[in-house]
Amino acid sequence: MIVLKNKEVSKLDLLEYEKELYDQGINLIAGVDEVGRGPLCGPVVACACILPKNYQLDGLNDSKKLSEKKREKFYDILIKDAISYGIGIISPKRIDEINIYEATKEAMYEAINNLNPKPEHVLIDAMPLSLDIPSTSIIKGDAKSLSIAAASVIAKVTRDHMMYDLDKKYPEYGFKSHKGYPTKKHIEAVKQYGVLDFYRFTFSPISDLINKDSEDLYDKKNSN
Repeated sequence: MIVLKNKEVSKLDLLEYEKELYDQGINLIAGVDEVGRGPLCGPVVACACILPKNYQLDGLNDSKKLSEKKREKFYDILIKDAISYGIGIISPKRIDEINIYEATKEAMYEAINNLNPKPEHVLIDAMPLSLDIPSTSIIKGDAKSLSIAAASVIAKVTRDHMMYDLDKKYPEYGFKSHKGYPTKKHIEAVKQYGVLDFYRFTFSPISDLINKDSEDLYDKKNSN
């Protein structure tokens, strides 16, 4: 059963949800989070992470609240310390096929399925999932659960590294700085250099640019 929770959690104890489960004899707890719902290009990436019981990592929090330097540091520590972590990556093409909401869920399912050992309970950042494992969806879970915070950092750094690789191939687009999100400079670069295959064609303004290019091509052909 999935239960949405929105209770206040002490900033000093991001293990409150985990401790409730520890008290029930449940020790293999996976935190699940995703990154990349808003960008115009690239995949949506999810991570499921099982931390050791009562794990502590000073300063670990929601990845959005951490500097890039700290995320990289915590990423190296977490992938070493985690009992298990799984990654789910859903391509832009798939996102266009099923929409970003469904693609996000698909990435989370993939991440959970890639865990070994399998978790006894799953803590999910907001998104309700239909699992054969007991689970709890927590609103703003990446700021309330250490397990989810760990997953958010791993997912974020994993996706950022993918965007860095794209930046090396296409430096004119500036992927290293905007990570694919719709900044003014990013949109200007797309208008100047064109839409690449790994863009999300159903996302505005990419869809608008594609339609405009199609209309311009149609007009050009019919004017000849």
